Amino acid sequence: MPRLSDHPPRLTAAALAAVLMAALLVLLPGTAAQAAPVLLSQGRPVTASSQENGGTPASAAVDGDNATRWSSQFADPQWIQVDLGAPAQLSQVVLRWETAYAKAYRIELSADGTGWSTAYSTTTATGGVGTHNITGTARYVRVYGTERATEWGYSLYEFQVFGTSGGGPTLPGGGDLGPNVIVFDPSTPNIQGRLDEVFRQQESAQFGAGRYQFLFKPGTYNGLNAQIGFYTSISGLGLSPDDTTINGDVTVDAGWFGGNATQNFWRSAENLALNPVNGTDRWAVSQAAPFRRMHVKGGLNLAPDGFGWASGGYIADSKIDGQVGNYSQQQWYTRDSSIGSWGNGVWNQVFSGVQGAPAQSFPNPPYTTLDTTPVSREKPFLYLDGSEYKVFVPAKRVNARGTSWGNGAPQGSSLPLSRFYVVKPGTTAATMNQALDQGLNLLFTPGVYHVDQTLRVNRADTVVLGLGLATLVPDNGVTAMKVADVDGVRLAGFLIDAGPVDSPNLLEVGPAGTTTDHAANPTTVQDVFIRVGGAGPGRADVGMVINNHDTIVDHTWIWRADHGDGVGWETNRADYGFRVNGDDVLATGLFVEHFNKYDVQWNGERGRTVFYQNEKAYDAPNQAAIQNGSTKGYAAYKVADSVTVHEGWGLGSYCYYNVDPTIRQDHGFQAPVRPGVKFHDLLVVSLGGKGQYEHVVNTTGAPTSGTSTTPSTVVSFP
Repeated sequence: MPRLSDHPPRLTAAALAAVLMAALLVLLPGTAAQAAPVLLSQGRPVTASSQENGGTPASAAVDGDNATRWSSQFADPQWIQVDLGAPAQLSQVVLRWETAYAKAYRIELSADGTGWSTAYSTTTATGGVGTHNITGTARYVRVYGTERATEWGYSLYEFQVFGTSGGGPTLPGGGDLGPNVIVFDPSTPNIQGRLDEVFRQQESAQFGAGRYQFLFKPGTYNGLNAQIGFYTSISGLGLSPDDTTINGDVTVDAGWFGGNATQNFWRSAENLALNPVNGTDRWAVSQAAPFRRMHVKGGLNLAPDGFGWASGGYIADSKIDGQVGNYSQQQWYTRDSSIGSWGNGVWNQVFSGVQGAPAQSFPNPPYTTLDTTPVSREKPFLYLDGSEYKVFVPAKRVNARGTSWGNGAPQGSSLPLSRFYVVKPGTTAATMNQALDQGLNLLFTPGVYHVDQTLRVNRADTVVLGLGLATLVPDNGVTAMKVADVDGVRLAGFLIDAGPVDSPNLLEVGPAGTTTDHAANPTTVQDVFIRVGGAGPGRADVGMVINNHDTIVDHTWIWRADHGDGVGWETNRADYGFRVNGDDVLATGLFVEHFNKYDVQWNGERGRTVFYQNEKAYDAPNQAAIQNGSTKGYAAYKVADSVTVHEGWGLGSYCYYNVDPTIRQDHGFQAPVRPGVKFHDLLVVSLGGKGQYEHVVNTTGAPTSGTSTTPSTVVSFP
């Protein structure tokens, strides 16, 4: 597996900023603003190139406390920048240095956090308190140190920016969570009745508009059975799952669909401890139904009552004391968890960083087991600190094994709800972008949101978190969301539903052609789902595009609909599902299905995928419709011919060409034959003989045949 030291040189964020030093900001030549200057920086979002340790964060430099400080690592250059939230007329910057000060540094200004201009510079500073009168208009202010005065790093007690705001109303952070976030405490009357009421509405509402989030305050709840239907999420509000205990069950079954769980999509359970009534909880789901940060004090059954089919799912950061009964689940991925044992496997069962996981044994039984997960960072979550809502943002882990919460307090940081704009149904895209421009994070309450302009996440470390499968629908063919070339953005817990006008893509992480290294603080995309069609006509060229290097995509389902409304070979046309152009991108739990051409195109170097599940498009009208030059069909997962290093573990592709069962697919996987391009534990399956594969990967692997749905497997490639 490649190590960071093996990377070819790429520009760091700081170096890129220096290279791109262009005057996107026009300094005003006149005098300072006439209004009395005010302190603009205190408590504002702040980022830094590094920090010495957990006790010296960047936020300590803008907290108004001269006893706390930010300190960097012991190297040049280093920087710290503050986001004022909106353009302001600036008059003064005050730097209160600790003993470890900068001898040479610049004060830089920016309108967008990307292009910088210098407002002040020195190479002969002597530390202490530096007061610098400056003139300019900017939203972002940065201290960029180029030479330390000591052997230590750079250390600031306070970084203060004074001036006058640009005027106009600002959006407030925080507020109530709206009517579709239903909060319980142990004294709430008739909790079961409220749970049942929502379930009756959502049980079979596969493409409905209802969205709900249940939140349970810390405490103990007795005798509950929370049945979870479509677009319904249930979560505890403790910092640990064990803070909120349900003596009862959180249940997903398939009675609405005749005991078949292959369409139990779009729901979630998080951050709870369960004592199941009969000793085993039932969570019979398929795609887009994460089970995160859960403690089941018993067993977990992943099959519906009667053991009808289910089509895959995802567990992360969870502890199941008893056995996980996989039974009829065709595929499943479990990450960074602890289990008592695992029973059964149909086609493709993958484990990484799981204590108690079965030993590597693919293809019989079909277990792919990695001792650790290369890089992971758990999903942000809402919790209560006393009576105050906060969002916990977990820290990055390398080579993780087991839960993030089992051995003391989880590692990470907390953001108060006041740092979030709480988005409610009816909010316009312009308002959401204004909130982002102010430096606020976004918390989407349950609902369906039409956006007529792209949501632009331009600030490092921004959190965009959805509750209750909040859904974005791009209007007029726009891209629903774009992330800039910045560190540490967290996108989590929402669905993007294509609109009827073709979008070039639905989610774009990073601009094309970026060279910035984000390894120290990567962007994460978690439980962000993409849908084209099903809820109505939808079209997109590509579902999700990853350009930023080092991005972690942790559990996504990118789905061109095979059923529902607005479904047809050309009606919900979408040629490509998941395209990776960035280097060192990691996908853990990748589900991509039914796209007209390539489901996955991987163009970046040193990509890694741990678990992949795919079905080729059911509705291809004939062989000619999928012909790819002289190749029969487009691969489910294609690594570009130019790639020299790539690795994947536990990857499966299935075909079900029910319109024309005579269609032949040359292979499920296509990759250049090089020593650095490696696959472990691959399979292809013909479902009931509706179409067949000639090979598994390139020209390797036996063809499928007949109607027995017997996999053709390859244990190692090349």
